[in-house]
Amino acid sequence: MVPLLTPLSVWSAIGDFFNMLMSPLHWAVSGLLVLFHALWSPLLGADSGWTWTLSIVCLTVVVRILTIPLFVKQIKSSRNMQLVQPKMRELQKKYGHDRERLGQETMKLYREEGVNPMASCLPLLLQMPIFFALFQVLNGAARGTIVSGASWLERDPILVPSLRDSTIFGARISDTFLGSDLWEVKVITVVLILLMTATMFFTQLQLMRKNMPKEALEGPFAQQQKIMLYIFPVVFAVGGVNFPVGVLIYWLTSNLWTMGQQFYIIRRNPAPGTEAYELWEQRQRAKGKDPETLAAKQADKAREDKGLPAQAATASTGVQRQTVQRQQPRRQTRAQRGGKTRS
Repeated sequence: MVPLLTPLSVWSAIGDFFNMLMSPLHWAVSGLLVLFHALWSPLLGADSGWTWTLSIVCLTVVVRILTIPLFVKQIKSSRNMQLVQPKMRELQKKYGHDRERLGQETMKLYREEGVNPMASCLPLLLQMPIFFALFQVLNGAARGTIVSGASWLERDPILVPSLRDSTIFGARISDTFLGSDLWEVKVITVVLILLMTATMFFTQLQLMRKNMPKEALEGPFAQQQKIMLYIFPVVFAVGGVNFPVGVLIYWLTSNLWTMGQQFYIIRRNPAPGTEAYELWEQRQRAKGKDPETLAAKQADKAREDKGLPAQAATASTGVQRQTVQRQQPRRQTRAQRGGKTRS
């Protein structure tokens, strides 16, 4: 007899399959968490809340370091998509009546500029399983359970209770805003939620205000980015009331890392025509360097990274440098020289 499938059994099967896929990541995350706990325990005590807090912070930093290449690709792809928006609007004005031609010209523009619309989303999608594994391990341990694959927490039976019951500023790592009546928990969770949403908002604002030209801040795509600028922090603020303190610490650490990492990239490699680029030019001139030459080299490197031929274009003027070949004088025959002499 074939067993009857119910929505509950289907969702259970999907959950089991998902946990099986996530098990290797759960194993790695739990191993790093236990490793850092062992390193901090001799200094602060095995059951100290600060030991577990620093372990979560170190775990988050290691994961973010490993995902730096993905982050760099993501921010560059997002910036490139913003920079081609003025040209996209020109194509829409010119070929808006012909959708097929508009699609062809759009793809041609993407090829010429070396832009891939999916490239800005792909790195984020690749990072999501890692971050979700972090959330599951920390959330499960904070609630006194062990997710599938987190075998490092199972080796020592006192680790999970130690993490769950450890406290910082009077709030347990496992406490949530809605799940506790203690004022200490209310205060620490509200502070963490506010810091988490503020750093997320400032990170997005920093990208849009300092590293985007004014032309790229207009149009439907820019409006969508502005809406997301306000929606995402609100969503995380509302959802944060259900997060344990340990997970809030993870999110805050991750947001601080993102903000600092993005600041470094914008400072070292700003987009032309932006406020950040003007500040970069001033710093280069103060060092006695030519910003146009440096910008040309950066532009060539960026095109080479995209698989495009180098143009050696200066970022400030957009003028392509050309190599002028010296024309050699032609040899004249004796008759030709004699003719010139007679004339």
